[in-house]
Amino acid sequence: MGQQEKVATSLTGAVREGISASLVPVDEELARRYPGDPGTRQPVHTVYVPGEAFDAGTIRSWGDRALAMLDEHAPDAASFAAVLGLPDALAADVHARVRAKLEREPVEDLRVDFEDGYGGKDGTAEDTDAARAARLVSEAYAGGTAAPYMGIRMKCMEAAVRDRGIRTTDVFLSGLMEHGGLPDGLVLTLPKVTYAEQVSAFVRLLEAFEKAHGLDAGRLGFEIQIETSQAILAPDGTATVARMIDAAEGRATGLHYGTFDYSACLGVSAAHQASDHPAADHAKAIMQVAAAGTGVRVSDGSTNVLPVGTTEKVHDAWRLHYGLTRRALARAYYQGWDMHPGHLPTRYAAVFAFYREGFEQAAARLSAYANHAGGDVMDEPATAKALSSYLLRGIDCGALDTDEVARLTGLTRADLDGFAAPRRGDLTATAQ
Repeated sequence: MGQQEKVATSLTGAVREGISASLVPVDEELARRYPGDPGTRQPVHTVYVPGEAFDAGTIRSWGDRALAMLDEHAPDAASFAAVLGLPDALAADVHARVRAKLEREPVEDLRVDFEDGYGGKDGTAEDTDAARAARLVSEAYAGGTAAPYMGIRMKCMEAAVRDRGIRTTDVFLSGLMEHGGLPDGLVLTLPKVTYAEQVSAFVRLLEAFEKAHGLDAGRLGFEIQIETSQAILAPDGTATVARMIDAAEGRATGLHYGTFDYSACLGVSAAHQASDHPAADHAKAIMQVAAAGTGVRVSDGSTNVLPVGTTEKVHDAWRLHYGLTRRALARAYYQGWDMHPGHLPTRYAAVFAFYREGFEQAAARLSAYANHAGGDVMDEPATAKALSSYLLRGIDCGALDTDEVARLTGLTRADLDGFAAPRRGDLTATAQ
C-alpha cells in the first residue's frame, strides 16, 4: 500500500456549524415546497363524461365502443400498424396489448363533468345528478368496476357560478360519505382558475368539509385546470401557476392544460386551437417548470377532432391523436384528456409504443448503473431516476410486464421505486 496522503484543513468546525445553522430555514423550505414525486401511479389520460350522461355502464361502454371501432376500422395488427405507422417489430404486441387494455381497464381516470360538458338545465337537476354520481362512483369502487381514479369537475370559483360549484362539490362529497366514505382513487378538478386566491378559497371549502366529517386534515386534494392567460402570467409578470401550487397548501395533485379555453383566451382562431400550437407549448412549459419537484403532476389537454364517420375520416383522426400523444410523451406530459371512446385505441397505442420501443435500452442502462457496469453511456443518479420512472410508468399502464422488466434489469419493483424516488439530497448517495 502506498503512503496515505496528508489531509490539511484551514477552517474550524464552527464555520461549518454556522453555515449549516444559517441554512436550516432553506432546508425546511426545500422540504416543504419540493418534496418530489409522490411515487403513486399517474393515469395516462382523463376521460370526462357529462354529469347527466354518466351511469353504471359508462366505463364498460367506452371500452366496448373502442373495441368495436377497432374491429370496424383496423381489424388486425397489420392494418392498425399501417394507419399509425407502427414498426413491424411492435405491431403485433402493441395491437394485442391495446385490445387487452380495452377489455380489462378501458379508462384509467374518469371525471364526471359538471362544468362545460354538463347539460343539466337547472339547480335541481344538478343536485340530483351530483348525488347520483356519488352513489355510482361508490358502487363502482365497492364492486370492483371503477377506474383507478374517479371524481368530478365542478364549476369554477368565479362569481357567476361559484355558489353552484360549491354546492355540487358538497352534494357529491356528502353522497360519497353516505355511501361508505371517500374512495382512495377520488380526484376533484377545479376548472378555470385565474387567481391564486381562488385556489385558497377551494382549500377553505375542503377544510370545512373535512372538519364537518371528522376527516384527517389534507385528506382531500384536487387538480387545478389551467385555462386562462392570467393563470400563467400575473399582472406583475410573475408566474401565477406557481402561486397557485403554493396556495393549495399541499393539496394540489395536478395541473391540467385546457386546450381550447386557453387558446381562445389568447385569441387563437378555432382552426388552430390545438395542443401543439406555440401558445400551448409556452403555457405547458411554464406549468412544467412551476410543478417540477413539488409532487404536482402536469397533464396535457385534448383534441376535439373526433374519430367518427367513414373509415378514412377515422384513420385521419387516429393519426392526429396518435401523433399528438407521442409528441406530449416526448415532452414529459404523461397524461392527457380524451373526449371520445374512439380516442382510446390511439391513446393506448401511442403510450404502449412509447414504452415498448425504449424498453430494452432503458432496462440495459439501468441494469448497468445498478451493477456498476460500464457501457457506451455514462449515466448519473438523476438519469437512473428517469430510467426507473420510465419503466414504472410502463408497468403501471400495461405497456410492460413486471416479469420482463425484472428479467432484463435484475431489479424488483421495490428496487425501481428506490431508484425513481430518492430523498432530496440523496441522489449522489444512490450512486455509491
